[in-house]
Amino acid sequence: MEKRISGTTGLFTLLGSPVGHSGSPAMYNFSFQQQGLDYAYLAFDVKKDQMAEAMDMLRLFKVRGSNVTMPCKTVAATLVDDLSPAAKIVGAINVIVNDDGKLTGHITDGLGFVRNLKETGVTIQGKKLVVLGAGGAATALQVQCALDGAASISIFNQDDDFYANAEATQAKLKTATPNVDVTVYPLADQAKLKAEIAAADILVNATVVGMKPLDGQSLIDPSWLQSDLVVADTVYNPLKTKLIEDAEATGCTVAPGKGMLLWQGAAAYTLFTGKDMPTDEYQAYEAKQAVKQH
Repeated sequence: MEKRISGTTGLFTLLGSPVGHSGSPAMYNFSFQQQGLDYAYLAFDVKKDQMAEAMDMLRLFKVRGSNVTMPCKTVAATLVDDLSPAAKIVGAINVIVNDDGKLTGHITDGLGFVRNLKETGVTIQGKKLVVLGAGGAATALQVQCALDGAASISIFNQDDDFYANAEATQAKLKTATPNVDVTVYPLADQAKLKAEIAAADILVNATVVGMKPLDGQSLIDPSWLQSDLVVADTVYNPLKTKLIEDAEATGCTVAPGKGMLLWQGAAAYTLFTGKDMPTDEYQAYEAKQAVKQH
């Protein structure tokens, strides 16, 4: 299956810092080879203050597309020529598509979240969501769920800098999706959180709680969960957070973060190539690699 890079090979990139840990090059290069596409994907360590030069590089080298990771997602959104509807509301991007020098920014985190739910048989339309967190991934999924027709979204966050971010998202969605009821509450109001979860269809953890080194922790008392609740997490390491384990024990439908990671990457792949990413083949390949390493 090996294919050599040639003089006609198209380039895709990952921009951000650090990027050495990223699984994107392996995923995209595997997929390009699977589908016989003459592309290569490389990661470049780029700081926020270097992003303007990086944009010039994308145009100069005719880079077909690029992913953008932390801490460059917000500044990148100010440097592209156009933004997708979701990216305009979020104010951050993780994908850039280069159409003959015109750079368009997209955000696929929310698309990945919605697709991950769809894979478990759950749709967003008409549903009431409770979302913990107001950072980048949280904002992206809140916006996408509103655009996809959620009935209501209750955002809970600590009283910190991100609380203002939640209020800003609420204001933007009031204009962009006036039919969606978006409310913001302090995470410290545990009585309100318990009541909102009791009335919700979908509960989402979009904080770092549950991720190493906070693995084994959850923001939700297990007694607040009911079996008819859908519980999703954006954390993908560990594969199952304490919240997901508690939800499984209660009989809830669950959507762990690993699926969101896969499907946001697949959404970017489609924007890059116009094709569906060979996700089944990649997951099988990834499983084989994991076995070899153990």
